[in-house]
Amino acid sequence: MIKNIARGLSALSLALVPLLSAPAAQAAPAPEVTTLADAVGLVQVTEEDRTGYTRSSFKHWNSGDDAADGCNTRAEVLIAEAVVAPTVEAGCKLTGGTWRSYYDGQEVSSAGSLDIDHMVPLAEAWDSGASAWSAARREAYANDQGADVSLVAVTARTNRSKSDQDPADWMPPSPEAQCRYVGEWVSTKLRWGLTADDRELEALKVYAEGPCEDTIVRYTPAP
Repeated sequence: MIKNIARGLSALSLALVPLLSAPAAQAAPAPEVTTLADAVGLVQVTEEDRTGYTRSSFKHWNSGDDAADGCNTRAEVLIAEAVVAPTVEAGCKLTGGTWRSYYDGQEVSSAGSLDIDHMVPLAEAWDSGASAWSAARREAYANDQGADVSLVAVTARTNRSKSDQDPADWMPPSPEAQCRYVGEWVSTKLRWGLTADDRELEALKVYAEGPCEDTIVRYTPAP
């Protein structure tokens, strides 16, 4: 009887060893949360330089967050942002589904009518600091699903109207979208440590100190 108890205690102690010795799982870092005005104040100001930029400097779309699902980043973003989920067929072909393009408030029922917009366009990112990054970091930026605001499914029309312009020259056509857009633009700049030029900063301040003064910005620095 005593031997059986001893064996039980011994087995229990061995079972506890992995639990006691295993390193604690690291919690995801808490996002920084601040007002839009304070967030704008955190963006460093420098002159922009597009020398040497090519779109191919940012590899996209890659195999996405789940390399085993057969979908690239574009498709994964479409699946994640659908308000009615599409059917995912062989080869990650998406059929059905519904999306809402928040830039213009349009409801879209065809994945082919949507672009995946880089909140801060690739050329703007290059101008603002990405020219000094490694190719791997530029690829991470171009496929960033670590923040919900980095990539957004919108109508092709609005994405191409925006092109590579910053908020000094382009804003979403829907007035209801503009404060959200400015907040997400600044969040992306802070997440990736990107700078702004004088015109861009002044445009951001106009919104931050006026119609968007109640907007809250959340961001987590990119790894």
